[in-house]
Amino acid sequence: MNLNKIFPFLNWIQELKDPAILRADMIAGLTVALVLIPQSMAYATLAGLPEVYGLYIAFVPVFVAALWGSSRQLGTGPVAVVSTMTATMLTPVVIPMLGEGYTQEEYLALYIPTAMFLTLIVGLFQFALGLFRLGAIVNFLSHPVIVGFTNAAALFIGLTQISKIFGVEMPGGASDHFLTVRILGVIENLGDTHMETLLMGITAFAIMIGLKKYAPKIPAVLVAVVVTTVVSYSIGFEQMGGKVVGTIPEGLPGFKMPGFNLEAFSHLFISAIIIAMVGFMEAISIAKAMAAKSKDRIDPNQELIGQGLGNIFGSFFQSYPASGSFSRSAVNFNAGAKTGFSSVVTAIIVVITLLFLTPLLYHLPKATLAAVVIMAVFGLINFKAVKHIWNINKHDGIAAMVTFIATIASAPKLDHGIIIGAVLAIVLYLYRTMQPRVAVLGRFKDGTLRDIEINKDLPTDKNIIAVRFDGSLYFANVSYFEDAMLKAVSQYPDAKFLLVVGDAINQIDASGEEVLHHLVERLQGNDMTVVFSGLKRQILQVMKASGLHDVIGEHNIFSNEDFALEEIYKRLELDASGDACPLLRQPIPV
Repeated sequence: MNLNKIFPFLNWIQELKDPAILRADMIAGLTVALVLIPQSMAYATLAGLPEVYGLYIAFVPVFVAALWGSSRQLGTGPVAVVSTMTATMLTPVVIPMLGEGYTQEEYLALYIPTAMFLTLIVGLFQFALGLFRLGAIVNFLSHPVIVGFTNAAALFIGLTQISKIFGVEMPGGASDHFLTVRILGVIENLGDTHMETLLMGITAFAIMIGLKKYAPKIPAVLVAVVVTTVVSYSIGFEQMGGKVVGTIPEGLPGFKMPGFNLEAFSHLFISAIIIAMVGFMEAISIAKAMAAKSKDRIDPNQELIGQGLGNIFGSFFQSYPASGSFSRSAVNFNAGAKTGFSSVVTAIIVVITLLFLTPLLYHLPKATLAAVVIMAVFGLINFKAVKHIWNINKHDGIAAMVTFIATIASAPKLDHGIIIGAVLAIVLYLYRTMQPRVAVLGRFKDGTLRDIEINKDLPTDKNIIAVRFDGSLYFANVSYFEDAMLKAVSQYPDAKFLLVVGDAINQIDASGEEVLHHLVERLQGNDMTVVFSGLKRQILQVMKASGLHDVIGEHNIFSNEDFALEEIYKRLELDASGDACPLLRQPIPV
């Protein structure tokens, strides 16, 4: 038994005997913790939870994912998009379970264990995918869909924080459309702006933007938190009507069972799958980017196991769903992290904070946390990426833009937007594969076969129809394949041979084999010989297993089109060196 597969941290733990690596990991872990602690508290509010739950998620999931993941620098913990999805998916489930007339205490008493239950489902799904090596399933959320969703989600998150910067209420409930009801309501209430809160928010922005530009190595988030907290305490910000974090419970998160509930499970299952896939897509893309720089190897399935275990264990210690963070992973990498021990150090510092330092955060203004969120999510907005996708492939560009629009339109139910985008991406993919390119070929001046639609006036031969099919042959496009072949045959009624250039046919299913079988027999019955060239091994295996290989005949299957044409001309008793279809090699005398 390979213990390193079961305990991946054994791959790097021996390296910590090197003082240089140990020191680098400890410095990196401390640096990340200084960013993570205030950031996690801000993200907890996005998830609809008290700030202390941000510290809880910054402990157990960070520690476990570092030990069982494959990336050495990935920073796991709370992230803005997953935090927001948690709130928008949980709220519509929890409120109907409470009924009318509930208090905030009653709401949280149900909301918190349900959030832990959601985390458990997310973790189990991720762990199962990794255990059975099904990580490729996350590719159903294509890159264009993720780009469109991330841009929309980041914009939504940023706009929801505006009310906290101005110190006004955001009207409406969680089910209200955030643009038509909630954001417009904030704009209407701007006349009631709390100036001290606005100034505190502007100060936080100024510090973070200034340090990012002029002193990028200084942890801007930490400085903004420290400065505004000290100012808040000094001027009596809370007594002026400003909102502060207030009392944060001291101590580590206790062991608690998630709120198992069959009714909640039926509503949360799809949501959990979406969160699991979105979270992992973000985590693995970050891990791969860093691995390319550090020359490490990333195992997506092992990373799924690490993320899954982090969420599973975290769910029993009052965590909501965690994922990999781009910003904190970049900080970790740039700070010189060499192994997963840097994340262990980060978790230890969070523990110290929970045990001894939470009273220092009492006067932290909530406007500062809102500014932290806005700065983080606006870094995720990248409209250039959408333009780039559009330039590469129009169908992918459409999927990205529709996902963006659908996510904004369905907000705050962000999962609706990504479901629409994922379905559209699959439909567009099927549409493309339903009508792959079919090219009738002629001889180019260099002897290669080229599409006569693109290269006009190429020489062809009335005895031979050469056709290339650029796609796999499966149930969705077999009718199109058959029609395209019969159309080509009808255009050259005197032809004796149909050469199917099959280099681009990668797969064939039962439907494809059936149609191909009938087509060959039909053309053979009309005194036309069907010849194939360039067929891949997997296609030939299917043909042999089905008997189609015998129907076509071994003598009508060739490794490339030149061998096929050479043989066809021999059978026609014509010289292949003529202008019609000259061969690259010397003609064979007849």
